[in-house]
Amino acid sequence: MKKIVLVCNTSWGMMMFRSGLMKRLVKEGYEVFILAPFDKHSKEIQELGCIYIDVPMDNKGTNIFSDFFLFRRLYKHYKKIQPDLIFHYTIKPNIYGTLAAKKARVKSIAVITGLGYTFINDGLTAKVAKILYKRSLKYSQKVWFINHEDRKKFVKERLLKRDLMEVLPGEGVDMQKYAPREKLIKNGDFKFVLIARLLWDKGVGELVKASKELKKTHPNVKVQLVGFVDAKNPQAISKEQVDDWVSKGFIEYLGSTEDVRDFIGEADCVVLPSYREGISKILLEAASMAKPIIASNVPGCRDIVEHGGSGYLCRVRDAKDLELKMKKMLTLSEDELLSMGVLGRVQVKREFDENIVIDKYIQTIKQYTKESENGAFVLRR
Repeated sequence: MKKIVLVCNTSWGMMMFRSGLMKRLVKEGYEVFILAPFDKHSKEIQELGCIYIDVPMDNKGTNIFSDFFLFRRLYKHYKKIQPDLIFHYTIKPNIYGTLAAKKARVKSIAVITGLGYTFINDGLTAKVAKILYKRSLKYSQKVWFINHEDRKKFVKERLLKRDLMEVLPGEGVDMQKYAPREKLIKNGDFKFVLIARLLWDKGVGELVKASKELKKTHPNVKVQLVGFVDAKNPQAISKEQVDDWVSKGFIEYLGSTEDVRDFIGEADCVVLPSYREGISKILLEAASMAKPIIASNVPGCRDIVEHGGSGYLCRVRDAKDLELKMKKMLTLSEDELLSMGVLGRVQVKREFDENIVIDKYIQTIKQYTKESENGAFVLRR
């Protein structure tokens, strides 16, 4: 039985973005190992038929000793498991996992799920991260990006050879799970919803400013936030700040959720004025559920939204332009809103269906395991 290892910085991330992949790999007869820190979703990984191994990680920290111990832990696991192929997700597994795989003489693929805070803010941490990316990822058999612009960024900064890079169509979306619900009915309580971690770089501040101005002319419009406070993230918005916005009537805060479908289903439009994404999972889910979208014109958002077709794109970090796009959405008829949603679902089906992504994984696994059997594989040094 072929052994496949997936490594991520959270068990939550594995269940949220790759549960379909894990199910398919198990169904195909692979022995699947998931290495990630323990959280309440770790048991769900085991219930899918995978072998779960707890690997603590300091996801946000920059302590070199902590990172060295992560490298050692991963190396020991790889030597013990002797997998046929490893997939690494998120920055620390991508860097230290790739180095550990090289030392253990095991093939690996790095999946760049987004450049996020590291590349948005050009400080010392970003410079160090780029150096580590450059020194580690050259040992991967392939490096997958989930949008073309992240790949272009690596090319521009000469972080990696072009022949190692490929673009994967996002993490995919389960089109059956995220199916359209009952017909959208426009009324006086038109609902905009932003569903994301409560971080400044998700554009939450811009949405609040836009909502404040919008409500002066459209007092019945509802602007809602759904998401949890990621206190460890340097871009985190405090619960006190959210409470202040609620008390002033700028937004409604609906808390956090493990299942976004009800919130998408009840909204008239899903909004994400993010500063940058890999490929936005929530926008894929919203489009799959045939909801009109407003998103910022940035990588990972504009890949999903056809401006004027399935929704509108607004200028990044521009609350006024976001307000204008929200007002424009309010002028549309029920038929126009429904048409936007249909176009969005058609695009997602064509480009981002989960099955397209999973098939790519299966083909890649077969390629590299076949090379090993034929003696054609040469480990990168």
